[in-house]
Amino acid sequence: MFDVVAPADGNLIRLDPAETPILPGEAAGFHLIDTTMMYAPKSGGVKRYLLAKRAWLNARRPDVRHTLVVPGARTEAEADGLVSVAATRLPFGDGYRMPASLTKWETVLRLLEPDIIEAGDVFVPGHAALEAGEALGVPVVGFCHTDAATLAALHFGEWAEAPTFNFWAQAYQRFDHVVAPSQHMANRLREAGVERLTVQQLGVDTELFHPSRADRNKLLKKLGLASDTRLLVFAGRPAREKNIESMVAAVEALGGPYKLLLIGAGKDVGYSPNVICLDFERDPVKLAGMIASCDACLHANENEIFGLVVLEAMAAGLPVVGPSRGGVSELIDETVGQRAATADGPGLAAAIEALFARDVAELSVAARRRAETRHGWDTTFEALTRLYGQLLIGRQSPLALSA
Repeated sequence: MFDVVAPADGNLIRLDPAETPILPGEAAGFHLIDTTMMYAPKSGGVKRYLLAKRAWLNARRPDVRHTLVVPGARTEAEADGLVSVAATRLPFGDGYRMPASLTKWETVLRLLEPDIIEAGDVFVPGHAALEAGEALGVPVVGFCHTDAATLAALHFGEWAEAPTFNFWAQAYQRFDHVVAPSQHMANRLREAGVERLTVQQLGVDTELFHPSRADRNKLLKKLGLASDTRLLVFAGRPAREKNIESMVAAVEALGGPYKLLLIGAGKDVGYSPNVICLDFERDPVKLAGMIASCDACLHANENEIFGLVVLEAMAAGLPVVGPSRGGVSELIDETVGQRAATADGPGLAAAIEALFARDVAELSVAARRRAETRHGWDTTFEALTRLYGQLLIGRQSPLALSA
């Protein structure tokens, strides 16, 4: 165990390298650090991506040592390669924490001596990764999980978009390489002047999310719904950008047998007899079972960077109704679901009706098949480890990793 004083605030950072596991064959591999502020008890796609990466590396690439550096209540290293950096908890933020000390975060990254760093944001962790990478002489990859400018405009008004976009653009231009999970996001990054860019879609655990986990009758009974219910599902955070109000408006307009199940996302939804709200489900097996027991997935965010829940639903055998633009639109077509002409209530309602006018059972089979053949995590992580290897040997040309 050793202590290091962070120069900015004088706080002690206590780390013990022995607490980070040494994996078999590590000497022949490399040390990868993933760091982000988007990691909390109820966080969504970013956390699922990072945990899936950890599991895949352990199983398929034991020569790669993997460390996660994320916000926590205190700065400490845990035995499973998870390192937390003290950060203040955000009020009404579902457990998210806002890192404040760039120096502290950078110091932790430097002490861990990575060979390569992947940053999942351009806030304090992302900037600390860039500074640590420069100091250590190691490459830093930026994985673009968030369109900060679009979110700023949505939450604060149009005036906030331009300055946020400039900040966001300047940060991503500094990375050795940037990964976008969709062409939609890649186009935004190109607008920002980012040239060293790869498109790599995320994946899904096709064994966890599987049609065999469905127990529709049990779920309908639990929710007090009739057997002829047409049950749509959305699982995610109760964030404004998810456009929950349009999904609610759609099922309210349809009435009749249509119901919407919101898992984790219905916190601020007003009462509606057509909407059932359940709390965030921490147990991935229970979540997979609930999704598989529904009839279709509904997604309404036309600015979504990717939409991991869409792949989870498809893997579970659900067709998807989603917007005709954004990252979700790249995952679905008429073979596996229905694109809505507009992402408002009327547009979604029309698409839902169109979906159920078709052979839903056939669409379900096609959705599962697509998840299996195109979107397993193997494809994602094999491509990313190739990218890491390329950067480590000093080659900077973009790879053709588009899915």
